[in-house]
Amino acid sequence: MDSLALETVTAPEPVTVERSSVTLRINGEETDLTLDHRTTVLDLLREQLGLTGAKKGCDHGQCGACTVLVDGRRTNSCLLLAVAQDGAEITTVEGLADGDTLHPLQQAFVERDALQCGYCTPGQLCSAVGMLTEAADGHPSHATPADALTMEPATLTPDEIRERMSGNLCRCGAYPRIVEAIEDVTP
Repeated sequence: MDSLALETVTAPEPVTVERSSVTLRINGEETDLTLDHRTTVLDLLREQLGLTGAKKGCDHGQCGACTVLVDGRRTNSCLLLAVAQDGAEITTVEGLADGDTLHPLQQAFVERDALQCGYCTPGQLCSAVGMLTEAADGHPSHATPADALTMEPATLTPDEIRERMSGNLCRCGAYPRIVEAIEDVTP
């Protein structure tokens, strides 16, 4: 008879989760957190803080459903590690309104019926707020004519708005109304 050799199997070493303390200012409120280094801003907002406006669409930074403002600049929160944002000001769609008073873009989206299912709307709104700031600061886009490159605020034509908002996809195709709503609040 062959004897069975018993191998001693040892349990793998437990995984040590690296964590760091960070301070973030989220929608105007300072928050101290201890986070796993792998936590994205999107997962922090949705899963730990209950701010579910930003959506997880593609989780690859391609659809814009997760767009939030970080220090006033629009960004895909699914690509940002939260620990790398220590000290940052993060604004989500929940932070755009002033109490019961909607942000002018939120009001324009309602008035223009610039949403259908609403899944992309929070990202569209945050992206539009960031885009308006970029244009006011004179940042050009691919659609900006070369002879318009100055430090003056960019003129936001419908083509310019479409180009600047091209990183935010809408599954329902509400693009014409989104452009109209943004035009309504363009200076």
